[in-house]
Amino acid sequence: MCGMRIVAKRTLLDFIARHAQAEQPLLAWHVEASKAKWKTPQNIKDQYASASFVGRNRVVFNIKGNDFRLIVAVAYQIGVVYVKFVGTHAEYDKVDAATVEME
Repeated sequence: MCGMRIVAKRTLLDFIARHAQAEQPLLAWHVEASKAKWKTPQNIKDQYASASFVGRNRVVFNIKGNDFRLIVAVAYQIGVVYVKFVGTHAEYDKVDAATVEME
């Protein structure tokens, strides 16, 4: 396995089109996650100390010093990361991280 497969990169790119200041940190996260070999939540925590785990294999990442939030669901056994939400901190405060889905 080469690393994690990220599903819904288009969601990240669409967000970047609206929030240019998120481009470098989101694309950096994408590159790092694509190279990662996460088998357990601890693997993620080892790489991203500020990551939060909200149940249902959901992980919340702070992006650009917590200006933005990224929620993903991780299928550890098959090495896939599904982007569920990306938004500003204020937008994040209005969603349920354990159940939110991209539209």
